[in-house]
Amino acid sequence: MQKTNALFVAFFFISALAIAQKPIFTTAKTTAVTVYFSSAEISQTTSALLPKGTSEIVVKNVADYLNENTLQIGASANVTVLSAQFTTNYVSEYDAGEKSAISKNVRDSIALVEKTIKKATNAMDAEAKVIELLDKNQQVYGANSGLSVAELTKMVEYYKMKRAESGNLYDALEDKIKRLNELLSGLKNRLDVNLKNEEKTSKGKLVLQIMNDVAGNVAFEISYLSNAASWEPFYDLRANSVSEPIDMTYKARVVQSTGIDWKKVKLSLSSGNPNQNNQAPQLNPWFLRYQNDYKEVELRDGDKKMEEVVVTNQGIRKDKKSLGYLNAVVGAEISENQLNVSFDIPLPYDILSNGKAHSVALDQIKLPATYKYFAAPKAEKDAFLLAEVNDYGKYNLLPGEANVIFENMHVGKTFIDPNQTADTLRLSMGRDRKIAITREKVIDKSGTKFLSAKKEQTFTYDITVRNNKKEAVAILLQDQYPISTDKETEVEFKESDNAKQNPETGLLSWNLNLKPGESKKLRISYKIRSPKDKVIENL
Repeated sequence: MQKTNALFVAFFFISALAIAQKPIFTTAKTTAVTVYFSSAEISQTTSALLPKGTSEIVVKNVADYLNENTLQIGASANVTVLSAQFTTNYVSEYDAGEKSAISKNVRDSIALVEKTIKKATNAMDAEAKVIELLDKNQQVYGANSGLSVAELTKMVEYYKMKRAESGNLYDALEDKIKRLNELLSGLKNRLDVNLKNEEKTSKGKLVLQIMNDVAGNVAFEISYLSNAASWEPFYDLRANSVSEPIDMTYKARVVQSTGIDWKKVKLSLSSGNPNQNNQAPQLNPWFLRYQNDYKEVELRDGDKKMEEVVVTNQGIRKDKKSLGYLNAVVGAEISENQLNVSFDIPLPYDILSNGKAHSVALDQIKLPATYKYFAAPKAEKDAFLLAEVNDYGKYNLLPGEANVIFENMHVGKTFIDPNQTADTLRLSMGRDRKIAITREKVIDKSGTKFLSAKKEQTFTYDITVRNNKKEAVAILLQDQYPISTDKETEVEFKESDNAKQNPETGLLSWNLNLKPGESKKLRISYKIRSPKDKVIENL
């Protein structure tokens, strides 16, 4: 008897040990995401009921792609995380069984309903045959039936009763089948939803080895970086007239394919880049080398320059300094840190893991602007409406594409580049074809002459600008003349019609003010002397 008890105790101990060593499964919930230009910091929470001692926890629903070097796991003081491993190939009986059990009840219900529909259909077909037989045999009575009046009356009553009974049963079965088909359709739709959810279940899992001092429920906070997400800014620019400010809608395109859908998460967008090299550059001695070593030096210096570029605009998050920037559209809190700009979205957001762009509204800004027209007819014959914005740094703009809507018409796209040294941000609001511009070569004032060792080429152009609008316009007109870098080639500027000249770039500028219907003609002329035996290819 004692031997039996000892065997029982040993068996119980081994069984309990085996049970204790089984992994504990839990599912992570995404609570917050900070999206950078080329990555995302994902914050998740989960909990598990742990025994005292060591345990293995398998955390499901983490991203399929994550940077393990950035993985951080937080827990209470009495819990020690001994190790953490990321995997996309974890398979267990529990994991597979749980996934297959999601739709089992629905499949069983579908099979039962389909079986019931088949039985009801067979019964309805049988009643249809009875009705058909009764209808064919109703001709049994009549003048040649040989039946007495009493027998004929009895036959008619039987037919009426049986015909009504079969008809009512047929109608009831038809109604039942209709309701069963509706139920079947609903069950199949539910199964489709379950299957889609199964397909969206991420492959990513974290396998944690935990030491717990006290048995109980333990909460975990998990965060990591994934490169399978990004965002980019873009804008809508709306203006009703040249006398009103621009209504700018500041937006973001967010894309993610991390393997997990972000449902009702606290979303933040940052202009930083946590993946950048944060090591400051170091300049080494610069030794001059002969020409045969030039390529080697060029590559080495190029690497240094590249490193220097990489560390600029670093994306280190620091304590936020709120700008008190609350707008009427979404109320996004825009925070300017030392090295980046962050947008905290106040409402929870859904961003699906489908690789498609999701639009997020960030801010609504009224930009005070001064409007003027610009034209460079040497390159483009159209006049462009420019909006000039001063003190644009306070709006925390980032480089991005912009849709332009002027006078309630979509006139095209432009690009906003606030990363410049100019005091004024110029926004191109589109072409205005009511300002007509021509640039024509004056043939009788142009030509080529050959001298002893030189050839002399003269170029003369007339530029005509006409304002066909109903209001006066101010227009900045630009043209240019060539610059020589060869001593043997000389450029003589002959005529500019009072243009402002930049001798270093050859740029010519006129600030014109045109009344409605007014035209102005400008002439430029220059002469080029070059060796007779040389051809200038870009004239």
